[in-house]
Amino acid sequence: MVEAVEKRRKIEESSTTSVVKPPRPSKIFSPFRVLGNVTDSTPFAIGTLGATFYAVTSVGRSFQIYDLATLHLLFVSQTQTPSKITCLTAHHHYVYAGFGNQVGIYRRGRLEHTLTCETRGTVNQLLVFGEYFIATCTEGDIFVFKKTAGMKYATELYTTIRVINSAIEGEIVGLVHPPTYLNKIVVATANSLFIINVRSAKLLYKSPDQQFEGESISAIECAPVLDVVAVGTSSGNVFLYNLKKGKVLGSKITTSGTESSSRVTSLSFRTDGAPHLAASLNNGDLYFYDLNKKARVHVLRNAHKESHGGVANAKFLNGQPIILTNGGDNHLKEFVFDPNLATSNSSIVPPPRHLRSRGGHSAPPVAIQFPQEDKTHFLLSASRDKTFWSFSLRKDAQAQEMSQRLHKAKDGKRQAGQVSSMREKFPEIIDIASSSAREGEWENVLTAHKEEPFARTWDSRNKRVGRHVLKTVDEGMVKSVCISQCGNFGLVGSSSGGIGSYNLQSGLLRKKYMLHKNAVTGLAIDGMNRKMVSCGLDGIVGFYDFGKSRYLGKLQLDAPITSMVYHKLSDLVACALDDLSIVVIDVTTQKVVRMLYGHTNRISGLDFSPDGRWIVSVALDSTLRTWDLPTGGCIDGVVLPIVATSVKFSPLGDVLATTHVSGNGISLWTNRAQFRPVSTRHVEEEEFSTILLPNASGDGGSTMLDGALDDDDDKDDNFSIAEIYDSVSQIDESLVTLSAGPRSKFNTLLHLDTMREKSKPKETQKKPEKAPFFLQLTGLAVGDRASVAEGKVVEQQKEAEDEGSKLRKLDANGNHSFESEFTKLLREAGEQEDYTEFLTYLLGLSPAVLDLEIRSINSFPPLTEMVNFIRALNYGLKLNMNFEILQTLYTMFFKIHADVIHQYEQETELHDALEEYSQLNAEMSEKMDALVKYCSGIVNFIS
Repeated sequence: MVEAVEKRRKIEESSTTSVVKPPRPSKIFSPFRVLGNVTDSTPFAIGTLGATFYAVTSVGRSFQIYDLATLHLLFVSQTQTPSKITCLTAHHHYVYAGFGNQVGIYRRGRLEHTLTCETRGTVNQLLVFGEYFIATCTEGDIFVFKKTAGMKYATELYTTIRVINSAIEGEIVGLVHPPTYLNKIVVATANSLFIINVRSAKLLYKSPDQQFEGESISAIECAPVLDVVAVGTSSGNVFLYNLKKGKVLGSKITTSGTESSSRVTSLSFRTDGAPHLAASLNNGDLYFYDLNKKARVHVLRNAHKESHGGVANAKFLNGQPIILTNGGDNHLKEFVFDPNLATSNSSIVPPPRHLRSRGGHSAPPVAIQFPQEDKTHFLLSASRDKTFWSFSLRKDAQAQEMSQRLHKAKDGKRQAGQVSSMREKFPEIIDIASSSAREGEWENVLTAHKEEPFARTWDSRNKRVGRHVLKTVDEGMVKSVCISQCGNFGLVGSSSGGIGSYNLQSGLLRKKYMLHKNAVTGLAIDGMNRKMVSCGLDGIVGFYDFGKSRYLGKLQLDAPITSMVYHKLSDLVACALDDLSIVVIDVTTQKVVRMLYGHTNRISGLDFSPDGRWIVSVALDSTLRTWDLPTGGCIDGVVLPIVATSVKFSPLGDVLATTHVSGNGISLWTNRAQFRPVSTRHVEEEEFSTILLPNASGDGGSTMLDGALDDDDDKDDNFSIAEIYDSVSQIDESLVTLSAGPRSKFNTLLHLDTMREKSKPKETQKKPEKAPFFLQLTGLAVGDRASVAEGKVVEQQKEAEDEGSKLRKLDANGNHSFESEFTKLLREAGEQEDYTEFLTYLLGLSPAVLDLEIRSINSFPPLTEMVNFIRALNYGLKLNMNFEILQTLYTMFFKIHADVIHQYEQETELHDALEEYSQLNAEMSEKMDALVKYCSGIVNFIS
């Protein structure tokens, strides 16, 4: 016991004194960005640049800028803020974002300056006017910043105004600058209105208590009329207040009944000529009021979901009949008023209609699927909010929600029931299958829904639900779905074990399979519609001949199977088991080929890489693991800050998509292995990477280009390229090793004569009958051409004389005559009896040069060159290397010089070398025969 306590004390001391190491990045995956995030519950800000309107929305610790003419994404903040963004405002080119006790000033998404407010609270309201920038905090302090000389925005703290006690007056809920009120602002708290001069830092006016019938203020907005502001309350009422007279104008405007009062979250006045006031409510409604008629115009119900805080902000665009709204349901919407309908007595205001919107899931996605087509950039995603979306990885504007509006009945009438916008959505989707083969012809997407006895079809081209519902064959609940590669058949797996095969064009049942005794959790068909595989909670993996509807066999595993993925190119199936293991099965042999252990909690998702070499899996133990199938080891691991629920590889393998238990977006990771080799060394859990999830701004991650330009010797990467195993030229001296060169060289040497024969021209080249005059000059040149040609002839004669002098010098010195590199190295090797250098040079020659050199070997007595050449080849055979190339060189030598060998039988050295070759060849043949049979037996036994 004492030893244990002492050991623990030493560990704690070492942990406190050690330096905290920075998080280690993954060697394969790098955070890229989040897909599907548009806005959160933070009110948006509208900015203008000339006649162009733009909106700034917050997505956690980043913000996005949209062009309001098209709602296309313009900019994303390049870096994340230290904490969540609490408020936004925009002024010309600059965006001001409040977070914590700081305010960041951005231009085109790039942070240019940071302002710090000395407060313990959080910045909650921002305002820019003139040369001032105002920031308020939850503690009630008002910070006034002023422009300095040469600056385009306020950066200098001018004064701090502390006239509001938030404990008494309530939290600040609004901040406006009334027109013509020089250097003055109106601050709205939960209980009162304050008029403050920011230049003198004095309180000029405070509204009396019970001014608004004792209701708590929740929103404020300046009216187009001087001295008038609109005040919204938490009871759902709106008051028009005259700041100059200090009293309420007229009676209050009631936006909701007393039985279900809602809080007013924002107010806005229409400025295109119509006297309308819009009030947004936290129940998701938009209330429109006519100030002239003092009557309600319209109520737009469920503009945003009440479960996510309703409408966060609603603002009319200046001079336009368009109102922009956002909410915590991850939607940014524009509604437009059409021109009034004139009647004999009055005009009728048409209701606002939906103009355009951007959005995504309102709850965490639970199932994702990439279409099988390689060139597509779309991703299908289903969420807990019961929506089904199609997202684009290239352009956010192409994201679209799949419509759940039912088709007409057979008699041409709409099916009975509630309107699609009012009725309950389909139950949550638990499984998705798709095929692009028949897109546009009939439904090509199949979904399984929670606690439903049938699967639904969808049309990915029209982005709507299909005509057919495919019922389970045993009246059980649907648990899994699959579509064939051809797009003609859909499979539906039941919770009772039945499997039904349907024709997707007609929706009719074609086949049924009743193998499993429990829920079917996975279905797959190969690319040729020949093999079908199913798995279930009973631990059975079933194999079928899909074309002949024939049962082929089954494999009983040790634990229930929760999910399955099929890799069509390699005919491999990966199953996630309840015992926390991953089992890889070869469909052809119906045998288990790999068992992968490592996860410590239930496996929530897995997928093959497109090449079939890796399996990527996520589990409730918050890890993302990459398994290498050839070695069977975990080659990379990432500890995720949020548990992942599913994982999918893109068809090209460039992107990995994951979904998580929190967050409305889909996390995208770049695959760095596209640009650099990855070590297959097994990684222990202590070496797992600790990196943050992808974010909207891409901060802290890398793009595709970054992955391509990474240095191979990156110091942060613990698995450098030097650790990758390079195959040795010879594993062991006792083994026979073939040449590592291209196979074409071996074939070319054997058939060089045949290739030359086929390459000869069939007919001799003919001279044209009437050649042009300038081609008829044969050696006769005139003028400048003659002098040039004469100079070339003189130079060629000098070069020939120089070569001849070199040869004469070699002869005069008594040395050997002029010899090639081949002859020189062969002679030196024979004199030193070391043929290593000669063999290295010989094996590096091209086939044509080898043929020339072998033909040029001296064939007159003494046959020293031939003897040395045969001995060199014998030496190479004894090394057990380059076996087939050496045998080819023997063949070429005998083919060319066989007559010389038979003519000079008295050359004992030559025939002794040939006898040595005969013995080596016989021994080598026996050895090769034994080795080939041994390897063949081992391969047959393993497979």
